[in-house]
Amino acid sequence: MKKQLIDVVFASDKRKNVLLLLKDGPEKMEDLLNSLETSRQALLPQIRILEEHNLVADSNDVYGLTTIGKLVVEEMVPLLEKVRVFDNNIEFWGTHNLKSIPRHLLERIGEIGDCGVVEPGFASMFEINKNFVEQALNSDEIFLVTTFMHPSYPSLLARFLEKGSKVAMIISEDLFRKLKEEWYEEFRSFVDSENLKFYVYSNDLILTSLAIADNCFILRLLLKDKEFSNIQLICNSPEAHRWGRDLFDYYLQDSVPVTRI
Repeated sequence: MKKQLIDVVFASDKRKNVLLLLKDGPEKMEDLLNSLETSRQALLPQIRILEEHNLVADSNDVYGLTTIGKLVVEEMVPLLEKVRVFDNNIEFWGTHNLKSIPRHLLERIGEIGDCGVVEPGFASMFEINKNFVEQALNSDEIFLVTTFMHPSYPSLLARFLEKGSKVAMIISEDLFRKLKEEWYEEFRSFVDSENLKFYVYSNDLILTSLAIADNCFILRLLLKDKEFSNIQLICNSPEAHRWGRDLFDYYLQDSVPVTRI
């Protein structure tokens, strides 16, 4: 009696890994054995199961995906990438409000790869992440989304501009009003800067902050009950940067540029 296809694919790490190894093209048995660090005797029964279920075909000891196998693997890869992202930081994803991330980017969450979570202690919970600042100071472009104005932001923005970086910053309507009332002179000087562009998000901004530099981003979300959280998700890779930029652009499309105050 044949197994259910879902069991064939996921119930055995060897079968799953063979399918993933073949996604880029056929492989010799010897190469499969080396990649999986296993013996022919251990692997062959698993490959036979893949063949019996029309996922893999053999030609002179070279194995490749069938048409069905290719279709299955095309769906496997993004699923496994998503599971890996959530599994690495399940406490973060499970306790925070994900409504601030649009559906199409949640579908692509696997692209951010292996991220880290930092929870600053009480003494440093309001400090800016120093590692991010170092990367940002060496970045050509910096993208920010925020609902609050940290006391260090004006001096930090000035440093970015001195370095020649271009900065785009999306702020909430509440923060826009606060800046005009309490930071008027600093805000006006930044608005007049050619390399710093402010935008006001026209809807309810339900993420705490997003900061993007070259090849990295830091994301802070509200908790599920919409309470503040100081936990930071930090991702470092070109793929993560692209995903972060797409999240920034999602908010940018509903934002209005600030040209004067």
